[in-house]
Amino acid sequence: MSPRPLLLVGGGGLAREVLAAVRLTPDRWLPLGALDDDPARHGADLDGLPVLGGTDLVHTSDAAVVACVANAHRPRGRLGVVARLGLPDHRWATVVHPAASVAAGTTLGPGTVLLAGAVVTAPVRIGAHVVAMPHTLITHDCEVHDGVTFAGRASLGGSVRVGAGAYLGQASAVREGASIGAGAVVGMGSVVLTDVPAGEVWVGNPARRLREGNGS
Repeated sequence: MSPRPLLLVGGGGLAREVLAAVRLTPDRWLPLGALDDDPARHGADLDGLPVLGGTDLVHTSDAAVVACVANAHRPRGRLGVVARLGLPDHRWATVVHPAASVAAGTTLGPGTVLLAGAVVTAPVRIGAHVVAMPHTLITHDCEVHDGVTFAGRASLGGSVRVGAGAYLGQASAVREGASIGAGAVVGMGSVVLTDVPAGEVWVGNPARRLREGNGS
């Protein structure tokens, strides 16, 4: 079976990491190029992959697409890009690094990315367009909704619920049974011991409310 052509949406660091992952499974994916709406990136070289132009070029091809966009200041940004492009689910690539460990029976939504060392310890459902950066830990009975971003070494205890578009910073940890609301941001190194309301930014050990988010 021939590898499926793939376009990466985004021309930054996350795109480079996803590109490195897909190149480890050349029988599955054939990266064609990256797309970015910043004209300054057009024609650039992304680790040997050309930045072909703006994101509207996804509509000129039937290649698979993966959204490589993540920003703690705009936690819902990736879901916004997905909504604007309006592609059917079958166009979105689900990328799992060969060094990720995913329990049998886990369901991954379209467009989700698990990078090296990500671990899912028991069968759970992970939503669409989730990004789990290296060494993310997701344990038993967790709920991970669409568009969540886990920065490197973020970890969830059992039965944690993470709402759509939330962002968990590098090396953050969430106590068993806690809930992270939609669009919330947990700062790097923070330890969450109680529920984080939707749209708020929490930081520290133990984590406490810093401010309202910008909602984007």
